[in-house]
Amino acid sequence: MQANLTTPVATRKTALEQRLIELGVRLEAIEDELDSHQNRDWEELATEREGDEVLEATGNAGKAEIIQIRAALGRIADGSYGTCARCGEPITEARLDLIPWTPLCRSCAQ
Repeated sequence: MQANLTTPVATRKTALEQRLIELGVRLEAIEDELDSHQNRDWEELATEREGDEVLEATGNAGKAEIIQIRAALGRIADGSYGTCARCGEPITEARLDLIPWTPLCRSCAQ
């Protein structure tokens, strides 16, 4: 059962697909940056390593978001998008505006 949403599901689908593209570009840039660090100077290498840790954390967060977005696109395809996966109640429009890939209503997410 698909929730009755003010914003058309097709609009949300397009936004989610666009976000996937953006994340793909970002992850590719992160990988390129990580691969480019070949400095032989120990001090600079240590500084680069600190930056690498931040890049890796950002990349991991992006990968997790990609998984969530793909799951949301699956729910759009099967007609369950906008319905809480736990309790079956509609997810509010405001929550979907903030976290368009969320599978849970606010109550169940807490």
